[in-house]
Amino acid sequence: MDLAYDGRNFSGWARQTELRTVQGELERMLGHLYGVHVDVTCAGRTDAGVHARGQVAHIDVPESLVDGLELRRINRALSEDVRIIAITRVPESFDARFSAIWRRYSYTVSDSVVGAAPLDRHMVLAWPRPLNLDALNEAAQAVIGEHDFTAFCKPRDFASSVREIQDLTWTRVDGQAVMSIRADAFCHSMVRSLVGVMLPVGDGRRSVTWPADVLASRARHSAVTVMPAFPLVLEEVGYPPDHLLLARQEQTRTFRKLET
Repeated sequence: MDLAYDGRNFSGWARQTELRTVQGELERMLGHLYGVHVDVTCAGRTDAGVHARGQVAHIDVPESLVDGLELRRINRALSEDVRIIAITRVPESFDARFSAIWRRYSYTVSDSVVGAAPLDRHMVLAWPRPLNLDALNEAAQAVIGEHDFTAFCKPRDFASSVREIQDLTWTRVDGQAVMSIRADAFCHSMVRSLVGVMLPVGDGRRSVTWPADVLASRARHSAVTVMPAFPLVLEEVGYPPDHLLLARQEQTRTFRKLET
């Protein structure tokens, strides 16, 4: 399932007993429509307030239900802040999370003297200083590639913080500064922490080498702000050809360490 949602009124993706979440909403609706419990697995478990234009999820359902998964009917049963864009039958070797080879997010910042436009304020961060995109893109070069991103992630027991950023660019779109970042995976709060380390470079308060210094420390840095969630959007997810899906799952499930 290709999904889009407005994250403002969701407490993230993952189901929680007493909070409204995207996964919980989808599972409740599918269970109601089809009379069976359905587990929904996504490509990237977004945090509270994060949006998606290109989330991907999969479900396993009995053969007898496949023809009944009608897009219009499902969307009529969903609230207006989440939509299923497409439903596709995939091989059993497909796993929305573990088969993915990359995810791409965007983060939008307005450095206009008037701030974010009123109709955009729920998805655009207002920044009080002008941003130099050349400096931002120069600073970004240090974090591209495979690194230990412990300095930018909230720690989790028995979890690796090794990730590979494949692309990271800042561009001007309609006068706003938009960061596009693509990686094989992200750890918790990683993208918002990277934005937090780069914006002070863009406005001249930090040198272009500061993100590299923070990365090399492999420790959470008190001066790095985890930026707000509302400008963050999961834009798209990439997968390998069908014959490589299972191999990708096995690779993803392997605990990652940096090569020495």
